[in-house]
Amino acid sequence: MTQRQWFKLHGWCSLPIWMLFCFICITGTIAVFSHELTWLFNENARAVNPDGLAAMPVSELVGIVQSQFPNAHITTVMTFEPYLINAVMFSSDEIPVGIAYVNQYTGVVQEVNQGITFINFMRSLHSWLLFPWQNGYSIGYYLVSAMSFVMIGALITGLVIYKKFWRAYTQPKIRVSKGKKSLLTDLHKHGGAWSIWFLILMSVTGLWYFTQQVFWHADIDIEGHAPLVQTTDIPLGEQAQPPVSFAQALQIAEQRFPDIRPSFIMMPEHNRDMFKIMGGGDFIFFDQYSYRLDINPWNGEIARAVSPDSMGTLQTIQHIVDPLHYGTIGGIWTKAIWFIFGLILSAMSITGFLLWGSRTVKASKARQTQTQDQLHHPLPQEEAR
Repeated sequence: MTQRQWFKLHGWCSLPIWMLFCFICITGTIAVFSHELTWLFNENARAVNPDGLAAMPVSELVGIVQSQFPNAHITTVMTFEPYLINAVMFSSDEIPVGIAYVNQYTGVVQEVNQGITFINFMRSLHSWLLFPWQNGYSIGYYLVSAMSFVMIGALITGLVIYKKFWRAYTQPKIRVSKGKKSLLTDLHKHGGAWSIWFLILMSVTGLWYFTQQVFWHADIDIEGHAPLVQTTDIPLGEQAQPPVSFAQALQIAEQRFPDIRPSFIMMPEHNRDMFKIMGGGDFIFFDQYSYRLDINPWNGEIARAVSPDSMGTLQTIQHIVDPLHYGTIGGIWTKAIWFIFGLILSAMSITGFLLWGSRTVKASKARQTQTQDQLHHPLPQEEAR
């Protein structure tokens, strides 16, 4: 292929879906700081601790919500960063679906959210564009994850076009005074050169999300469903409450994995269901759901325990992709790096479109001028022959 053909291919890797690609980049960049933005704009989501108190056990927070809403059915508990509240999800006669924002230091219920949260909204908007899910798949999820192929194509063709890209590191040069086209070209080239690592990371993680969606669509489980309680474990006769409490289930989980930090806990939904406890640990590259335990509420036995040490290849990939994609591996500092390069990637899609637009307009004007010249100055008949 000639340089011109590579250049055209580079353009077509992005331009036909420029607006969608740019929108996904921007929403993903915002989603990186969704927790921090929630803290900034919603004071009820802040876990203020002026007296330096120790965090209360999650079981006590559940008890506080239960005392304020006596007929509430607690379904899920979520924990976040230390500066954010704990979220207790429940349903009651007055509140069909509610999320109690409980300050883990003071025990105060600061808000009851009955709608979608900003964190969930931004992750959903970025991941599947709020397209509906049906039969295990979402068209939006396919569209977003398919952008990985676009990024791979843009990266490869860009490296072919910009052969000496390392000059952007050793001899960076932005021609501010040479006109709009030169400025946009330099910004686009330098942004691409400095973002090579980020483009590779987003492409690889995006390919996994696409593969994961194919698995979901085909009903292939990467992680098996939680086992059910055996009927022999449930006492006969009158309906009884399971003897193992929520607090005891947490103690069992901590005994099994001493370094576990529970982040997502689901209560039993029926008498054959189990406590499902998920959390993070000391494995830096794994997400906050890398530890998974299913605990029998009738006898306290651990029916299933999964940790990074016992995962298979696909499970390991599934639990390291999110931290790499959203930059949560190193806390606020890596989030800031991912946020900056997310802005650069968004700007690259805009500058690339502006360059393509300027060339298209210029080429169109040149064709119009040539046509007009031919109309006003036709060739002699013999010369035309």
